[in-house]
Amino acid sequence: METITLNVPPSVALTDEQFYHLCMANEEWRMELTAEGELIIMPPTGGESGIRNSELNLQVSLWNRQTKLGYVFDSSTIFKLPNGAKRSPDVSWVSRERWEALSIEDRRGFPPLCPDFAIELRSQTDNLPKLQSKMHDYLNNRLRLGWLIDPQTPLVEIYRPNQDVETLYFSEQTPPTLSGETVLPGFILDLAPLFNL
Repeated sequence: METITLNVPPSVALTDEQFYHLCMANEEWRMELTAEGELIIMPPTGGESGIRNSELNLQVSLWNRQTKLGYVFDSSTIFKLPNGAKRSPDVSWVSRERWEALSIEDRRGFPPLCPDFAIELRSQTDNLPKLQSKMHDYLNNRLRLGWLIDPQTPLVEIYRPNQDVETLYFSEQTPPTLSGETVLPGFILDLAPLFNL
């Protein structure tokens, strides 16, 4: 099963509420909507990607449980970015102050903000240039730190505001550790469990 992209012309553009209801009516699919009006329909995650996503979420969640600096979100959370895109990172984190500044209604729907931190994990069906474009979309909407992890190459791309993308190539036997820098202070991601499937 592959990702499907549909062009939604401006004359039939989906409102936030219509997009929400479309997602709720089709819960077995992950959907995103770009600022340019592309409706992206993604298949369910396969087994290996599911294990890797869970490991990434676990590591970020354990760090957050200790620090209590914010909130961690899984891949089914859709964020309404400032440019109007509706995106769903594989793992994301929002600082406590930004999350708690939202109304209860905004917290229950698609939160109207870009996460401070996001991870995208490339699965077998993902197109790398499209994932890179998605990372730039986050960056253009005030992402503070992002990691694109591609187990197939393998590589990690690190996205920071006002900086060139840093690319780390590695072997499965020697995956790097990644620092949360000042965004997730003290957090170190161990990539080794992603390759011990």
